Formats: sequence, structure tokens, C-alpha cells
Amino acid sequence: MTILVTGATGRVGRKVVQQLVTRGAAVRVLVRDPAKADFPAGVEIATGELLDIDALRAAFAGVKTLFLLNAVAGDEFTQALVALNVAREAGIERVVYLSVIHADRFVNVPHFAVKSGAERMIEQMGFSATILRPTYFIDNELMIKDVIVNHGVYPMPIGSKGVAMVDARDIAEVAALELIRRDQAPAKLPLETINLVGPDTLTGPAVAAVWTAVLGRAVVYGGDDPGAFEQNLATFMPKWMAYEMRLMAERYVSDGMIPEPGDVERLTKMLGRPLHSYRNFAAEVAASA
Repeated sequence: MTILVTGATGRVGRKVVQQLVTRGAAVRVLVRDPAKADFPAGVEIATGELLDIDALRAAFAGVKTLFLLNAVAGDEFTQALVALNVAREAGIERVVYLSVIHADRFVNVPHFAVKSGAERMIEQMGFSATILRPTYFIDNELMIKDVIVNHGVYPMPIGSKGVAMVDARDIAEVAALELIRRDQAPAKLPLETINLVGPDTLTGPAVAAVWTAVLGRAVVYGGDDPGAFEQNLATFMPKWMAYEMRLMAERYVSDGMIPEPGDVERLTKMLGRPLHSYRNFAAEVAASA
């Protein structure tokens, strides 16, 4: 039967669709704007969003398995809860949900608390689900590459505890594998949680050292100042979102995003290959700079 992918035009969702198509799955995507729906041949397109009940009901019809990804937004929790309720109403039992690592611990950060609540709902509603908990995306660094390359500063306040940044390609491939595993299972499978991490846990100074090496010139760490980070973000995004990002950065500094023992080995075994590293990402950026 059909696998439905939400958030399909984003960095992760688009890669999930490609991975599913490559593996021969029947895929439907839910998109707000069909003009952005540049997907491989055979992908079915449903138009709508997660708060459009009629569109959800139409998109969920005939679907067996759901990939639920909803971005950080002021109404993110409502989106998740509505989507899960309509999914159950439509008879969908199998779900892969994109959460975030430490969702149950970093509960003062709004989108972490949202995802923790959605996780609890998935469990209590009895879905056959995989909860994917990624760390900070390596790909987020593309937003700050000009600061790094042109000004020699790594500006993200990630602290000295360490963050095991994960590549979106690894997230998408694991998501596709789990979607297909659940879709093809003869019966409901038990709930499972998978931390999605990178192969290296790097501090702020360590990341700056990686950039120094690949660029061949000094890059310094901008320091642990989530307040300055918030002020900068507030110049180009809503102030509530900039504040939320500050709260997240404060947890990077105080706690880090550190894998559990065995996380890297588990993912490497699932994928049958090494995880994409931060250094390789930086080298690719440096080569194109």
C-alpha cells in the first residue's frame, strides 16, 4: 500500500521521498504548493496542510504508513495532534515520526516539548511507530557558511560538552528503511526509538578547528553566547522563534547533544556504511568556496 510523506518539500522530506522511490515504494506526498512538488515520476501528489482537515482526510485515504514531519511553528503541536487523530480515523496504524534527541529532557525548549508530547500521544494511541530522534542537522551550517568562510568565525554557540551533528542524508535513509520495514511487516510492530547522530561529537572549538583545517586559514569559535545568537536571529526571523533558538543553544552549552552508547554502531549497521561526517561536509563546502 501507499506510504504518505508530510514535509516532503523540505531538506529531509525530499530525501525521504527519493529514498523510498529508489526502493520501489508507492509514495504519496502532502504539499501546500504543488508548484514546488518536483518529485520523481510515479509520486502521487496531495495538496493541503496539516491543519486542513478535509485535505488530510483525502490525503490519508488508502494510506497504510505515515511519515510525520512538521516543522517548527507556533502551532506545531496542534498540527501534530490533528494529523495523528486524522491518521487513526483513516485506519493508519503505522507511523514514523521525526522527533528530536533529548525531547523528554530539554522540555523548556518549545519544539522539544512539542515533540515529547507527540511521542507520548503516539505511544498512548497504540500506533506501530518508530520515533526518530535526530541531533542538530549538519545541513543547518549552510545558513552560516558565509560567516565561516568569509569572516573566519564559527558563530553557533554549541559549547564545550559536544554535539554529534547528523547529516540529513543519513536521517532520510534511516527513515525510509523504517517506513518500508513497518509498511511491509505482516502485523503491527512494537514501538521503537532511534537516536540519529553523527559519527563525531564535536565542541565549538573542535568545529572551528575542522574549518581551519579544510580552509587552510584560521577560523575561531565565536563563544558561548546564546543571547547574542538570539539578537542576530531576530533580525531575520520572528522574535518568538529567535528566542526559542536561544533556549535550544543554552541547552547545547549546558548539556550538549551526546549520543547514547551504541548509537553510532546501530546506525552504521542499519545503513551498511559509515555515517556522513562533519569534516566531509566542511571539506565539500570548502572545495566549492
